[in-house]
Amino acid sequence: MRTWGEHANSTQKGPARWESNLGPSCCEAKAVTTALSWVAPLKVQMPALSPTMEEGNIVKWLKKEGEAVAAGDALCEIETDKAVVTMDSNDDGVLAKILIEEGSRNIPLGTLIALMVEEGQDWKQVEMPPPEAAAPSEAPPAPQVLFFITKRNHFSLICFIRLRLSPAARHILDSHGLDPKLATATGPRGLINKEDALNLLKASPDAKLISPVVAPPPTAPSPAAPTAAPAPAAAPPPPGSRPNVPPLSVPGKPGAPGTFTEIPATNIRRVIAQRLTQSKTTIPHAYATVDCDVAAVMLLRKELAKEQIKVSVNDFIIKAAAVTLKEMPEVNVTWSRDGAHELDTIHIAIAVATDRGLITPIIKDAANKGVQEISANAKMLAQKARDGKLLPEEYQGGSFSISNLGMFGISGFSAVINPPQACILAVGTSRQELQPSDDEQGLRTRQLMTVTLSSDGRLVDDELASRFLDKFRANLEQPQRMAVA
Repeated sequence: MRTWGEHANSTQKGPARWESNLGPSCCEAKAVTTALSWVAPLKVQMPALSPTMEEGNIVKWLKKEGEAVAAGDALCEIETDKAVVTMDSNDDGVLAKILIEEGSRNIPLGTLIALMVEEGQDWKQVEMPPPEAAAPSEAPPAPQVLFFITKRNHFSLICFIRLRLSPAARHILDSHGLDPKLATATGPRGLINKEDALNLLKASPDAKLISPVVAPPPTAPSPAAPTAAPAPAAAPPPPGSRPNVPPLSVPGKPGAPGTFTEIPATNIRRVIAQRLTQSKTTIPHAYATVDCDVAAVMLLRKELAKEQIKVSVNDFIIKAAAVTLKEMPEVNVTWSRDGAHELDTIHIAIAVATDRGLITPIIKDAANKGVQEISANAKMLAQKARDGKLLPEEYQGGSFSISNLGMFGISGFSAVINPPQACILAVGTSRQELQPSDDEQGLRTRQLMTVTLSSDGRLVDDELASRFLDKFRANLEQPQRMAVA
């Protein structure tokens, strides 16, 4: 029997001797490998489907492996930070291999998600690219390595298996002293994820510790003090004490003290949290509030309803805000690193609540549209937002935002600015109030609505915000002014 080193040296005398030493089985394997003709793939990567998108979720594949694909065909549905968008193919060919399955979440931009081959090529022989190496800057922890020895044709081969753990799985396993070799990996490329660690924790609560307990160093006794008896060992925690890592609650069973239920965050929720934090920590918010009398708007709505024209109070608010921005272009600005940018268009973003979070579709060129057209656009965009079917151009590029909670009975509130915009108008519900009449000879009923303007102090100071609200109130209280403007 030859040693590994002898066989390594024998390769210098020509490949024929090495092949003869390996035996017929390895020669046959080489012949099979030579006979295969690998096909160079066309790579399909996770695209950037919105300006703020950093990662996406694959909702559904619309093509199957081996199915022909033409340029422009829909490949899959991807959930971005704004909506569910259909990804189209850029090439003609055949979908050869789906690398990221449906339901996969938090896939970074540029990640390889599928492979295609050109028309006429054997898609089953697509060449699989090597796994991408981690960036040096990430400095991931060194993976644990297992090895085993197998014998074939009188040779002993050492085979290595790398254990790949996610940070959450590593934390759970280390906290509970569980051996990662006992976990069943279900993540991509053999990754042990958080769910695998939790499953192991439920199945093996008494697993052996893999790291020894380090005892504290002994303290030297004081020369003056007499030698004291050794302190008793610390008592173990009581059975009902709270663990270091709270366990997950089990569906269908009452939650025990210290448990929690994990709710996975969608891309939209994560981006909302990121942008709200950015807005409140980097933008100096200023607030100004005014009451508007919407009695004239209510009367006009009733007259339009008689002609089968149905519009809402919010449609008049959108129109009033757009007309006011047209009259005061110094408020229709956004902030950039260079300073203020005055916009040439007036696009009003309206906040729409969906199951996935708040999204702001845009009514474009709102100042030049009538209230009825604004109403039709708002209804269409709101429905598409709830269905997750908004196109990128339908929620990008707004210059001013409006958030209306009046239909929920909210009297007044302050909204968070949507960067890089300068302002957002928060609208409350309308209410009736008795106030002295103009001639002070009696009382009159007014239909008041509270609006609060949140403005970026770098762009819209208090004086400018006050003038904007004063003109907005005049436009809303006298709807005929908007037609003239």
